Amino acid sequence: MSNREPKPDSTPPNSKPDPERPKPFKTNDIEEEEDEDDENDLEDDENQNDDVFGEPNSPKPQAREARYRAEKLKMDSLLQRMQSGPVSLRVHDVIIKGNTKTKDHIIEAETEELKSVSSMQELLKASQLVNLRLQALEVFDSVKITLDSGPPELPGTANVIIEVVETANPLSGQIGAYTKAEARSSTVEGSLKYKNPFGYGDLWDGSLAYGCDHSAEVSAGVYLPRFKGLASPVTARAYLLSQDWLKFSSYKERSLGLSLGLFSTTHHDVAYNLAWRMVTDPSQMSSRSIRRQLGHNLLSSLKYTFKFDRRNSTLRPTRGYAFVSTTQIGGLAPDSRSLRFLRQEFDLRYAVPLGFYRAALNFGISGGVVFPLGNGFLSRPSSLPERFFLGGNMSPVCTVGGPTALWGFKTRGLGPTEPRRKVNDENTDPSGVDFLGGDLAVTALADLSFDLPFRWFREKGIHAHVFACTGNVAKLTENEYRNFSVQKFVDSLRSSVGVGLVVPTSLFRMELNYCYILRKFDHDRAKTGFWLTFSGAS
Repeated sequence: MSNREPKPDSTPPNSKPDPERPKPFKTNDIEEEEDEDDENDLEDDENQNDDVFGEPNSPKPQAREARYRAEKLKMDSLLQRMQSGPVSLRVHDVIIKGNTKTKDHIIEAETEELKSVSSMQELLKASQLVNLRLQALEVFDSVKITLDSGPPELPGTANVIIEVVETANPLSGQIGAYTKAEARSSTVEGSLKYKNPFGYGDLWDGSLAYGCDHSAEVSAGVYLPRFKGLASPVTARAYLLSQDWLKFSSYKERSLGLSLGLFSTTHHDVAYNLAWRMVTDPSQMSSRSIRRQLGHNLLSSLKYTFKFDRRNSTLRPTRGYAFVSTTQIGGLAPDSRSLRFLRQEFDLRYAVPLGFYRAALNFGISGGVVFPLGNGFLSRPSSLPERFFLGGNMSPVCTVGGPTALWGFKTRGLGPTEPRRKVNDENTDPSGVDFLGGDLAVTALADLSFDLPFRWFREKGIHAHVFACTGNVAKLTENEYRNFSVQKFVDSLRSSVGVGLVVPTSLFRMELNYCYILRKFDHDRAKTGFWLTFSGAS
C-alpha cells in the first residue's frame, strides 16, 4: 500500500476509480499523466485485484488508452514522414531467434541486404524480401520479422528481430504431373522429401517418375542453399533413367549417372552431368543407322542455361516475353568412349494482350543444332540421344526451352526416317520405319487465347484458344549438309491449326483440342481429329 497522502482537492491520477462515479477520460491526460502512470502501475495492479473480476492483473483502462494513443500519434507521425520523403535509418543488429537446429549462418546469409539499407523505406522492402527467402528454404513453418529501435546512444538505428519456427514435420511427400527435359515428355512423379536433418537447410529427397512414353526414373538428391560460403545453392542428384523408344526408333536407353548443379541464379544456371549410358535393341529390328549407335558410352557434359521470363503466367501467359538459351558441351572426360558434341538451343516467346475477354496473342519461335566435335565432325554421325525429335503429348505454349512439341503430331512423329530391319516374322510390319531425329530443328507457333462468355468457366480459369504451329527437322552430319538448303527446309515444313478448350489446374494444363493437319509427309505420324494433352510449366 502507498504511504502518500492524497491531496484534498484532487483525485490522484492512478488511484482506484470510484465505481459509482467513474472519472471521464480527457484527451489532455495523455501528456500530463503518462509518466506518473508508468511509476504506479504495480501499485494499481494490487489495488485493482478486487475490482475487476477475472482480470486481477489488467492495467487501468485509462492508462492503457493513454499509452495506445501515444503510440498511435508516434506511428502517424512516422507514416507522414515516410510519405514526405526517405527517413534515414540504418540497421544496428540482426537478432535471430527460434532456430534450434538450423545454423545461424544459413539464416544470416539470407539477411545480407538488411545491413546495406539507408532508409526506413528500404528496410521495409528488404525485410519483405528476406521473409520470402527464408520461407523459400522450406525448413520453417513460419517466419516473423520485427523492427525495433536501436540503442538510445545510437539515434537513427534499428534492430531487426527474426523469429523462425522450424518445421514440426520434416518429412513430406507429393505427387504431380511435370514436363521433364530428360524424358522429353509429360511424366507423373511422386517424391518424398526430408527437410533439414543436419541443420544446413539441406533438403534430401527421393523420387519415382513414369512417363507417358514408357520412360521411368528413380533418383535421389540433396539441395544445399549455402555450401562452403557459395552465393548460390548447390544440388547433387544420382539417377537411374530408362527410356523405351522401341515403338518409334527401335531402341532402349538406360543411363546411370550423377548430376551436379554448380551455379544457379535467377537468370543463369550451370550444371555438370556424368552418366554411363547404354543403348540396346531388344527387338533386333532396328535400322542400320540405329544399329551403329548401339552399345555403351560415357556422357560427361557441362550445360549452361540463360533464362529470363517476364510473362505474367507460365500456364496462360497474357502479356510479357521470355527467352531461354541452352548450351551443352560433351566430352569433358579423357575417355575414348566419351561423347564429344556441341548442342545449342534457344526459345523466344512474346504475349500481347488484346483488351477484351482477357484475350492474348502468343507468338513463339525456337531452334536448335547439334553436331559432334573433333576432326571430320561433319562426316561422322551425331549422338542419337542428343538429336532433336519433334512431336508429343505436350502443349507448345508451356514447353519453353527448345524445339520439342507440335500440335497434332505424335511423339517423334516427323523428321528423317529409315526402314527397319526385315525379319521372318508374320507379326511384324514390313513397312515399319525408325525415326532418326535431326541435327537441326526449328518450330514456330501462334496461339490466341480468350475467356468464354460464361461466368462459371471464367471463375475456374477454363478458356478457349485458336492455334497454329509449324516445324521441321533436318540432318546435317554424315555429309548431309551438302544436300541442305534453306528453300528445301522451308518447303518441307510440317504445319497444323486447330481450336480447343484449356483447363488449367495447380499441377498442369490440360487441353482438349481439335487439330487439322495442313501438311505432313508419308512417314509422319500425325492425325486430324481430337487430342487430349497434359503439360506442366517448364
